[in-house]
Amino acid sequence: MIPVGLSTAAVWPQPAGAGFEAAADLGYDGVEVMVWADPISQDVRALQRLSRGSGVPVLAVHAPCLLISQRVWSPDPAERLRRSVRAASDLGARTVVLHPPFLWQRRYAEGFADLVAGLEDESGVRIAVENMFPVRRELGRGRSVQVTAFRPSIDPTDVGHRNYTLDLSHASAASMDAMELFKRMGPALTHVHLADGSGLPKDEHLVPGRGNQPCAELCRALRPSGFAGQVVLEVNTRRAKTAPERRELLAESLRFARAHLV
Repeated sequence: MIPVGLSTAAVWPQPAGAGFEAAADLGYDGVEVMVWADPISQDVRALQRLSRGSGVPVLAVHAPCLLISQRVWSPDPAERLRRSVRAASDLGARTVVLHPPFLWQRRYAEGFADLVAGLEDESGVRIAVENMFPVRRELGRGRSVQVTAFRPSIDPTDVGHRNYTLDLSHASAASMDAMELFKRMGPALTHVHLADGSGLPKDEHLVPGRGNQPCAELCRALRPSGFAGQVVLEVNTRRAKTAPERRELLAESLRFARAHLV
């Protein structure tokens, strides 16, 4: 059975503890911890207590590589990755989710592939590099252009890694064919961020089934492909006006995953 986890980012702006609570209440198989400004997400001992108290295991750790988390743990992106791998090991997580380097991280980018492979060899933790999306740059007078913020590109298969994360919301924002990306990743696909998108050039993270991405098709294709990783719901619930409304969005996401992964 493919494990289905909940990203703690899905309960933002609530702290990580709310993610463990929701996962336990709704029947998720575990959580992916998004390490960012939330102090609890940065505290391995606090996360261990949350995991024990809720009975919910940590399936994956998302390294702090967003713009808002560039100084979490360290201003050095390589050190942030090392800390993420240590945290995953201490928490019993199999996977670290990682974004490609930003364009301005030239030195980090030059040694990125070797750093990732070396840390995997040392730790036994899979570092699954995630597909990203371009950003829209306004030129004025109603004109804009899409540019990449990542080196060498938004597609980690351009470099080649042992492990990948496929994010369907990112694929939507990038106007990429998610099923073609799935095929390119092949047996190296070890982690899925299940969320939908409408095809707009922005990262939407809709509840699966509410956009136009092949969420159901991908879920049905995983088991026949030999996929042995995890599926994590990384959905945006910020517009929920009440706690019950947020819980229903997370419950709907889980029902979708269970229905199509069978």
